[in-house]
Amino acid sequence: MPRMERVRRLCCGPAGSATAALELCEERVDGREEPDGAGHRPPVFHSIKLFVLCHGMLQCAQLLYSAYFKSSITTIEKQFGMSSFSSGILSSMHEVGNSVLIIFVSYFGSRVHRPKLIGLGGLLLSAGTFLLTLPHYIFEPYQYSKTIVAILFAISVFGPAFGYLLGSVMLRLFVDLDRVNPATIDMKPSDPRWIGAWWLGLLISSGVLAVISIPYFFFPRQMIHQKKSISKSDILSEMEEQKMEKITNQEFIKIFPKMLLKMLLNPLFILVVLAECCFSSVLAGLSTYLNKFLESQFSITTSTANLLIGSITLPAVAIGMLLGGVYMKHSNLPLVKIPWYTGCVLIISVVLTVPLFFLGCSTQKIAGINYNQDVNRSSSFGLKTDCNAHCFCFDSTYHPVCGSDAVEYISPCQAGCSHSVFNYTTRRILTYNNCSCIQTPLKEDYAVPGHCKVSCSYLLLSVVFSLSFIGLTASLTHNPLYMLVLRLVRHEEKSFAIGIQFLLMKVFAWLPAPALFGAVIDSACIRWGIMCNGKRGACSYYDNDLLRNRYLGLQVGYNILGVLVLLITGWKVRKIGGQQNTGPV
Repeated sequence: MPRMERVRRLCCGPAGSATAALELCEERVDGREEPDGAGHRPPVFHSIKLFVLCHGMLQCAQLLYSAYFKSSITTIEKQFGMSSFSSGILSSMHEVGNSVLIIFVSYFGSRVHRPKLIGLGGLLLSAGTFLLTLPHYIFEPYQYSKTIVAILFAISVFGPAFGYLLGSVMLRLFVDLDRVNPATIDMKPSDPRWIGAWWLGLLISSGVLAVISIPYFFFPRQMIHQKKSISKSDILSEMEEQKMEKITNQEFIKIFPKMLLKMLLNPLFILVVLAECCFSSVLAGLSTYLNKFLESQFSITTSTANLLIGSITLPAVAIGMLLGGVYMKHSNLPLVKIPWYTGCVLIISVVLTVPLFFLGCSTQKIAGINYNQDVNRSSSFGLKTDCNAHCFCFDSTYHPVCGSDAVEYISPCQAGCSHSVFNYTTRRILTYNNCSCIQTPLKEDYAVPGHCKVSCSYLLLSVVFSLSFIGLTASLTHNPLYMLVLRLVRHEEKSFAIGIQFLLMKVFAWLPAPALFGAVIDSACIRWGIMCNGKRGACSYYDNDLLRNRYLGLQVGYNILGVLVLLITGWKVRKIGGQQNTGPV
């Protein structure tokens, strides 16, 4: 007799008492569960291992898309003239639909065919990802400025890593590679005007999501268990699940507000979730703008920044999650000690962040913005001066060049250059000559295309490895906090609690944090680009010291707030004497 049938008879028949049910827990089933039909093996899609594999791949693909989109944010900013605040709102919009539906999905999920629902969600996400590519086809081709001839959680982390690596590859391709011959492009990825093929990675992500979602439609509603013995928790879980299935949808809807209110009035649950919101806000700021931060601080390309994040930083976070899970498994850490443990670890991560405030490059000299190239005017800055008055330059032109005087000019025109040296083999300009605004002791008056090299580029890898180690340290708290949430609610409320947890994290962290970090980054802008129609475009230059202090300062502020909430949680748990299930996790 199949196990589910035995459980059903015990639960629903005359012998359906708790004692009779628990007696079944002692039964041994000859080393394995009986199949539903004698001599027949279960179908392929009845394997829980296959389901876990598919779900891991789906999560990986979902986070690949999300991370890829974030890795392309700065590129989208430049092409469409957006501020960091606007791109932060765009990034936050990903969470709106999820936030609206997550609480209902977690509550009603047990009453539907969950694998099919997951598969449908994956296909919808695939369709949404495809729609994000439409601006590339709707808008006119990109016109750049020219001058004359110019384990589950740990496994999931590898999704963002692949996303940033995919971004590194795709952003090396020109945005309009499907419209123009790449050989005719007189730019390379290191050119500040370069726009990568951000839309191409979204098409790849959409296809991967669609393919991975299909197997979910073949999984059964319930899996066939294949255990050597039936545990007490298995029996109680199935009894509780059958009890919930007997409740009608109308009754289910009636008790929904009560369960929601009960969850929101659980002070320990809310405190832990608020602490997670603080740390999720830091993660949102890092995942959305870390590449932009590295680009600005060390004058590297978006592709290089994404490569470093995907190959070093995110794998370190995955290792931290794995180590945190291993520690929880082998330490048998009591519930009352988890807040103190996580608080101490996060204090260490804050201390490790402090040196980063001093590891960065100051803003380079930029003529007319923070440096006056006209010796006759020492108190004011302006793009138009006596040395380039004969050039009639446009303020909207953005084609940075680095002069032989180590000063950066936003265009050869602003540097007063009248000639150029063109390489017909590579179809690129090598130098601009006879630049009237460039003066050196050796009478050199030329400029080369691109940004001036920063003086502290040797610090790049040190900063990346420091950020990676800080991420590894902070991620040691991920699994302990997740387990803490599960231990604060009853068994039948766990699924619903997880839904509430992620809802609050999205509303209070993933929705507002990107926009807030974007506003902070915008506040450090010292030169806004001007589009051809006269409207303000994306930021061209930042005050690097100000950007570094504000960007890292906001992260430290969130972390300190989260630590304070955890300390309050630990004090409250200890005060009530650990009455809410303080045994080992």
